[in-house]
Amino acid sequence: MATKDPFALEPIPRRVTHLIFMVDTSGSMSGSKIASLNTAVRDALDDVGDISKNCGDSQIKIAVLEFSSAVNWMYEQPLEAEKFQWQDLSASGTTAFGSACAELDAKLSRSNGFMDEKTGCRAPAIILLSDGAPTDGYVRKLEKLKGNRWFKAGVKVAIAIGDDANNGVLQEFTGSSESVITVHNVDQLKKMIHTVSVSATTVASQSASVGAEMVTQNQLVAQSISNTVANDASLSGVDVGSSKANSGSDDWSGWN
Repeated sequence: MATKDPFALEPIPRRVTHLIFMVDTSGSMSGSKIASLNTAVRDALDDVGDISKNCGDSQIKIAVLEFSSAVNWMYEQPLEAEKFQWQDLSASGTTAFGSACAELDAKLSRSNGFMDEKTGCRAPAIILLSDGAPTDGYVRKLEKLKGNRWFKAGVKVAIAIGDDANNGVLQEFTGSSESVITVHNVDQLKKMIHTVSVSATTVASQSASVGAEMVTQNQLVAQSISNTVANDASLSGVDVGSSKANSGSDDWSGWN
């Protein structure tokens, strides 16, 4: 009968880092935008799974909230990054951004929410993707979300898909213009989803739990993204922060 090795090291319990995608699936996202998004996120999640697998003290779990005329979680509970299976999203309806903010606020909680992990949670990484503007009363719901302790501490990045996105709303969500990136075509969207997913997850998984130090973590992510855009010729025209140098040059015909 095998006996337990008294000198064997027990695995260290890993705190959970949640990577949460908030995805605008309203009608204006139909066609190449939603198709590109599906492909890009699925590909990015392979690398996120590797980050989770190789991180000794943090386990990454993924959740996806889609919002159009209504809101819906891809899965009822966040799933381990290594096991997460992306389900292709489709686009139709209006943009219930306020409802999405209220739903996220409810889940960023230990009480009937996602943050009740036995090993504890690090601050989450939240990525918002949208190509338009809210069609519901979002202001009070967003303000309530911004008061959520987990949301305030989390890494937050928004990808504006095209020039019709309301960057002012996205900046309200992230808390800084430097955390809003505008893409104008399929290739930029794919590359930036990967860049943002990996950068945000890497920084968040190395952070403390919840506290003021996360302001610095947000700055690290924004700087990493800005450096990537500046040093990659294929990302020429991607707008970071308040810059709108490429305004009016959207081209979403490149999906195949």
